[in-house]
Amino acid sequence: MQQIDLSDYSIFVGDIFPALSTFLKEKNYPRTVLIVDDNTEKFCLPILAKHIDVSDFLIITVPEGELNKNIDTAQIIWKTMMDNGVGRRDLCINLGGGVIGDMGGFAASTYKRGIDFIQIPTTLLSQVDASIGGKLGIDFNQVKNSVGVFENPKAVFVDAIFHKTLPKGELRSGFAEIVKHSLIENKAQWDRIKKMDSLEDVDWVSYLAPSLKIKQRIVEIDPFEAGLRKALNFGHTIGHAIESDLLETPNRLLHGEAIAIGMICESYIAHKIADLSAFHLQEITDFFIKIYGKIDLDRTTYPLLVQLMRKDKKNEKDEINFTLLNSPGKAIINQTCNEALIIESLDYYRNIRVEKGVMS
Repeated sequence: MQQIDLSDYSIFVGDIFPALSTFLKEKNYPRTVLIVDDNTEKFCLPILAKHIDVSDFLIITVPEGELNKNIDTAQIIWKTMMDNGVGRRDLCINLGGGVIGDMGGFAASTYKRGIDFIQIPTTLLSQVDASIGGKLGIDFNQVKNSVGVFENPKAVFVDAIFHKTLPKGELRSGFAEIVKHSLIENKAQWDRIKKMDSLEDVDWVSYLAPSLKIKQRIVEIDPFEAGLRKALNFGHTIGHAIESDLLETPNRLLHGEAIAIGMICESYIAHKIADLSAFHLQEITDFFIKIYGKIDLDRTTYPLLVQLMRKDKKNEKDEINFTLLNSPGKAIINQTCNEALIIESLDYYRNIRVEKGVMS
């Protein structure tokens, strides 16, 4: 097991259960709340229960999925904790993907002005993305993560054992964040990744710690996203808009699938205004299409996509804010462009020709 130490908490990567048992024994919280969703209750809770006695835990089950990451579900969590007498010195464990980590951490951080919580992320995406940084929140008014707080957990426990509970699409979604970390910070890892032809038989453990250490370095320098941390938003300005637009449709995308599209589009913008070479643009485009396939973007949705981008919390002075690449491994923050170039980037993606494979 590897231990990654941040300024005020640690991330345990590998066989987590001995470390988790030690943590719970040493802290000796009066009571423990365990937040799960429908899926993690069925598939992940039994794995946890094999190693940790959960018989005295207050288990709160919420509906799964991004559609339920809202104030209504947060109120269910708060009410259940209050009805069951959860106190300020108790512990909340969030067992699940990014939705549970974001929302469970937000609920814990605001309940009675904050109780301790730990994260046990169960999806690849949440393990490499949401497990570091203390960004917590819910979606509001069709804008992702628009209500929330910065609050660090007391510890994070990352174990690939939970990957066996995931469909292939969830692994592919999480992989997008690993690729993003490589493109903004680690060219050597990008050079390794770009040689992959599929996600079959990937040794995910070998990617977890390096990816987490990239985010660790960035977050420690800029914990509140005032500067360097914005590099982590590469692909997210356009990707979040596409994800939000499709969220309540039959064509909804997983987070990483949408961010993959965003990284293609924002690489195109970088080619136009940030010196990303045509060679690297093509290399990035080809890789994402190879792994993720391509969806059909409806041009009639462009005005709504731009409108959603304008609501992005990263924006300043009414300008849409991007993180762009100068080259693989080197990102630049606080970049803006006109609406025409954003539309052009969406058309660039829309006009990519693929011989086979459609994102599903």
